[in-house]
Amino acid sequence: MNARTVSHHGHYRSTRIPWGVIGSYLVMIFFALLYVGPLFMLVNTSLKTMPSFMKDATALATELHFQNFIEAWNKASFPKYLLNSVIYTVAATTIYIITAVFVAFPIARGYIKFSGAVLTLFVIALFLPPALIPQFQLMLHLGLYNNPVGYIMLFIVNPIGIVILVNYIKTIPRELDEAAALDGCGYFRFVWMILIPLIRPALATVIVMHAIGIWNEVIAPTIYLTSKDYYPITRGLIVFQGVYGSNWPTLAAAVLLLTFPMLILFLFLQRYIVSGLTAGAVKG
Repeated sequence: MNARTVSHHGHYRSTRIPWGVIGSYLVMIFFALLYVGPLFMLVNTSLKTMPSFMKDATALATELHFQNFIEAWNKASFPKYLLNSVIYTVAATTIYIITAVFVAFPIARGYIKFSGAVLTLFVIALFLPPALIPQFQLMLHLGLYNNPVGYIMLFIVNPIGIVILVNYIKTIPRELDEAAALDGCGYFRFVWMILIPLIRPALATVIVMHAIGIWNEVIAPTIYLTSKDYYPITRGLIVFQGVYGSNWPTLAAAVLLLTFPMLILFLFLQRYIVSGLTAGAVKG
């Protein structure tokens, strides 16, 4: 469809309406609303009093009732569950990142035999379901059931991180390895002092993906942790719901408190994430 406009000489000229661009924006706006809608309802519910929520659950909050957040924090062992989640996430992610770099580097450079086949195995592992029954039996026999150390060990393997790091390291010139070797730089020093600073975008991507996966895990703590003292926040919310019953505004506030740490981590590392994920996905 063309629209007619008048030029500065007084002549008519046709201007083509960019329907493709408009359609793309409409699609993006639709999906943005689809994603933000539930989050907005969660925030709206967390700011309501219980009587106003029972009166009309979908109406906009007419008053900002921040007391829900204070109640969510102070009751039902919320700080303890949150601290457990922080410990599990930080410990497992730190161990995983350190080991993943030292695994990905020799695979990317071909310093081990059949490095291509090894990388293929990691790719295949992305599509395999978790082996819950053998894993559960192994945890029992090793004495790691209902043990924070055993729970952390469940998350020190993640094939998607290895794949991203390998493909990103392949974009780093191999001449750096040779120059470092000629200067007498050792293997571990090279990885720590030279390689890691160069792959910060990929590391940021893997850190966020791995940390969010641990933080939001529900099935694993339900299976492997039976003591309330060891519950992460996702498992603790089930106890939290039992304490509050149908007090949805307070539950909504608790869920929002749960999201803040990962939101802060994402905002802190977001400038690296896009470049790291893109290079790790398509390079190699």
